[in-house]
Amino acid sequence: MSRPIPPKPAKLVISMFMSDRQAVATGISSLSADLGPVDMISAWMLFDHTDYYAAEMGGPLYRRMVVFKELIEQQNLADIKHFTNRVESRFADSCRRRVNIDPGYLLPERFVLATGKNYSHRIFIGQGIYADLTLIYHSGGFQPLEWTYPDYREDRMRRYLNATRRKYLDDLKRRKRT
Repeated sequence: MSRPIPPKPAKLVISMFMSDRQAVATGISSLSADLGPVDMISAWMLFDHTDYYAAEMGGPLYRRMVVFKELIEQQNLADIKHFTNRVESRFADSCRRRVNIDPGYLLPERFVLATGKNYSHRIFIGQGIYADLTLIYHSGGFQPLEWTYPDYREDRMRRYLNATRRKYLDDLKRRKRT
């Protein structure tokens, strides 16, 4: 018989992409007002794997990854997705998003994104939100899966998430000592 154990707290990682790179500072400020201080921010990454967002957001699109200091409980991901949807709405012009904000969490063994879209590999976590297993940690690094979005397959993205994982493991060690 398996015995339930509480899950580890997770490292909150949020992807933001937009065409107006000036909007990122305001977006990060809005997020950190509710989610706490920022731990790490990625360099700009060109988001050019799809034109799915072009009609709504213009282009070219640029991404920043934002990692938060405070660890989160994994079950809070649906609430966080609803919060980031509200932030997106606040920045919208005439019902068109100016920024796309995708929250997720990182654990030693996986990286998960939240989405409102169901698919075969996504698990319902409540409140109309699904968890998308995006990457798994194997053989010394994050590895893509059959369904992983092209931008998360990129070496640059996976290097950034590997660095985030190292920071997260340090956070867990510090937490254990206190």
